[in-house]
Amino acid sequence: MPKARKQQPPAHEPAVISTALHIGASSVSVMVCEQDGQTILPVDFLEQPAPIARDIFRRGSLSQSTIERIVSIIKGYQKSLAELGLDPHGITRTLATNILSEATNQEAVLNRIRIACGLDVSTIDDGEMTRLIYLKTRRRLKDIPAMKEQTTLVVHVGPGNTRALLFQGGAIVRYTSYRLGTHRTREAVEGSHAEGPALLRVIREHASGNLAQIRFDYSDVKIEALVVIGYEIQSITRQLAKPGQPCPVKTLRQFVAEASVLSDVELVKRFQLDYQTAEALVPSLEINLAIAEQLGLAQLHIPASEYEQGLLHDILISRELTGTFADEVLRSAKIMAGRYQSDPRHGEHVGRLCSRFFAEMADLHQLTAHDALLLQVAAILHEVGTYVSPRAHHKHSEYIILNSEIFGLDRLDVTIVALVSRYHRHSGPSPTHPHYQALSTDNRIRVAKLAALLRVADALERTHDQRVSEIVFRRDADKLHLRLPGLDDAAVERLAMQSKGDLFQQVFGLEIVIDDDL
Repeated sequence: MPKARKQQPPAHEPAVISTALHIGASSVSVMVCEQDGQTILPVDFLEQPAPIARDIFRRGSLSQSTIERIVSIIKGYQKSLAELGLDPHGITRTLATNILSEATNQEAVLNRIRIACGLDVSTIDDGEMTRLIYLKTRRRLKDIPAMKEQTTLVVHVGPGNTRALLFQGGAIVRYTSYRLGTHRTREAVEGSHAEGPALLRVIREHASGNLAQIRFDYSDVKIEALVVIGYEIQSITRQLAKPGQPCPVKTLRQFVAEASVLSDVELVKRFQLDYQTAEALVPSLEINLAIAEQLGLAQLHIPASEYEQGLLHDILISRELTGTFADEVLRSAKIMAGRYQSDPRHGEHVGRLCSRFFAEMADLHQLTAHDALLLQVAAILHEVGTYVSPRAHHKHSEYIILNSEIFGLDRLDVTIVALVSRYHRHSGPSPTHPHYQALSTDNRIRVAKLAALLRVADALERTHDQRVSEIVFRRDADKLHLRLPGLDDAAVERLAMQSKGDLFQQVFGLEIVIDDDL
C-alpha cells in the first residue's frame, strides 16, 4: 500500500511594506512597517519637531519658515525611504493634524508639499480622529479587562480640541467634542505671563466653560474609570505611574504644580522633551487634572505606549476597521435615529434587506466592506427627515445627516450617507445637486450604486410591517427576479418597485421583477 504523500505547507506570503507620514501639531513623523496578514510590525520610526500648532494658534497661519521646515523634514524622510529601497513618493498614507484646517493658508501649505515632495496630504477630520482614538482605547480595554465592566470615559486632549468617548460594557454609548486643546490653551494664556499657581488658575479660567460642559454632558452617568490620551501627557507617563498602574489624581496634582514653576527650557532638560511639547505640557496636565476632578475620580489611566508611534500604526489600519468597530458605528447611527424619532424596526429591516441585495450583487457593484457599512447607516437613517416634516422628508434627511456627527465616519462618509438617504425616494442623483456635484466621479458612482440598493430594499419594506423576511434571487440577461416566500400578495411591493426600481436598472442594467411565490 503506497504511503500517503505529506501535504506541503502553504507558501508563506512575503510581508508587505507600508509607510505612514504624519504632520502633527508639534512634529513631523514617519513610520515604516511590515504587514504580515493582520499583524503590523514597526521597522523604523523617525520624528522631528516643527512649530505647527504654535503658528496656527498664535498667528492663524503657518509661517513661511515653518512651511519650509516641514518640506525639508519630509524630503529628508523621502531620502531615507529611498535608501531603504522604497518609493519615496509611494507613502501609504500621508495625513496632517486636523488643526491645519484652522490655518488661513492651509491650501498653500498643502500645495507647497505637493509641489516640493510629490505627496498629496489629507487633513485628519473628526471621523478619522474618532477611529484613531477608538483603536487606542481598544488596546487599553485589553490591557485592563476590568474596564470592560466599568463605565469608562476615554478623553483625548488634543492640540486644538478635546474628545470624549463613553464606554459601558465595553461598547461606546456616547461621543462628545469640545473646543479645548493643549496648544490652543497655551497660546490663549501666554499673554498673562503667569507662573506657578497663578498660571494654573489662568488655565482653569480659560477652560472653565468647556469643563462645565463636560460635567453637564456626563452628569447623568456614574463614571467609574477615566482613560486619558494625548501626545504631551503620554510623553511623561513613566514619571506619573508605574507600568500598568493607574495614576492617582493627587500625584498628577503635585506633578503639575511642580511643572508649572519650570521654564520651557527646564522642562525640556528634565523630561527629555522637544520645545513644542514642553510648551504645551502644563496646559495638557492641568486640563486632564481638571477633568478628573470634575468627575470626582481618585485616579486615571494613562497609556504607556508612545503616542506618535501608536498613531502612525493606527493610521495604517483605521480605514480598514470592521467587526466591533462597525458595530459601534451602527450603534451611533441607531442612537441618532432614535433622537429624531425614526422607526427603528423599519430602518433596521431595510438594512437587513440591503445586506441581501449587497451580497447578491457583489460581482456587479464591486464595492467594499466599508461601503456595506455606509449602506447600513443610510438604511437606519434614511427617514430621520420625517422629524422635520413628512413632506420632502428625503431632503430633510440629507440636511440632518450632513449637519450631524456619526461616530467613526469622516466627512466624506457622512456626505455619502446623506446623499444615499436623500435618493431613497423620488429623483435619483443629479449633477444639479450641490453636494453630489462636489464629489469625485468615483464617489458619485458609489452613491448611485448604494442608493440603487437602498431604493429596492425600501420598496420591499413599503408597508413598514416587515412583510418580506426572505428573498430568493434569480438573474437572467436583463432581469433580476425576486421570489418572496411566505408573502401571499406582493401587490404593494410591486407597485413600490415600479417607482423605486428605476435607479437600480439604470445602474446595474437589470429590471427587477417580483415573481409569484408558487
